[in-house]
Amino acid sequence: MRKREVALAGEPGAPAVKEEQFVTALARGLEVLQAFRPGEHRLGNQELARRTGLPKPTISRLTYTLASLGFLSYERDTASYRLSIRALSLGFSALGGFAVRDVARPYMQKLADETGVSVALGARDGPGMIYIEHCRGDSPLHIGIEVGSHISLATSAMGRAYLVALPSPERTLLLDALAQKGGRGSLRKSVETAESDYEAHGFVLSLGDWKPGVNAVGVPLVLGSGPLSFSLNCGGPAGLLPPELLRDSVGPKLAAIAAAIRKDMNLQSA
Repeated sequence: MRKREVALAGEPGAPAVKEEQFVTALARGLEVLQAFRPGEHRLGNQELARRTGLPKPTISRLTYTLASLGFLSYERDTASYRLSIRALSLGFSALGGFAVRDVARPYMQKLADETGVSVALGARDGPGMIYIEHCRGDSPLHIGIEVGSHISLATSAMGRAYLVALPSPERTLLLDALAQKGGRGSLRKSVETAESDYEAHGFVLSLGDWKPGVNAVGVPLVLGSGPLSFSLNCGGPAGLLPPELLRDSVGPKLAAIAAAIRKDMNLQSA
């Protein structure tokens, strides 16, 4: 893991990484755990090497160590590994520490029931956003996103809402880091459009940008600095969420939900 990647993967507002304090072996072990995606049960060393970019001999040592410590379980029949309950407990413990989930859930479910689609709460995780709470409406059409899923910062409504709420210097640094992966011009343009939408309406839109045929609206939910910055979105098939419905009804309701959550958590409106 290069230093640029370390900086991007860290929590917002985290102290700068000092090279002499950075433990490469630990970072590589965490990369292996992060290679498992929602819905996947087993991965072999070859696939883990492909996803992490680490040499297969290194992967073999890491998976052996993680299995010995109880964070991975080895299945002999398939010569593959899966995350163990011990590894999953780390995620459950982290989610349990977010009181905002308990406050937000009733508001989110009410909007999901009204719209028939999905309403989600997310936080930044490295170069993307991760769902930490998710409520479904009763529509049979869903976009296959659950708690723990990652989505794009630049193209999703949730990610754009997070970006527009960042202080300008921090947003510039993050965008510069993301632009290293390509698309600097399109990235800047999408953020500028999101800023204009947020200034004019109090919410941002993603109309088929994250995935063709999927529309969404997002609002920031800033409860403090760094890891207390979240965002909310409401998204689903474009046929159920046309742009005019998002602008005239769903967007204002989502913004009101963010304000209500802040009030319930004894915070002034943003």
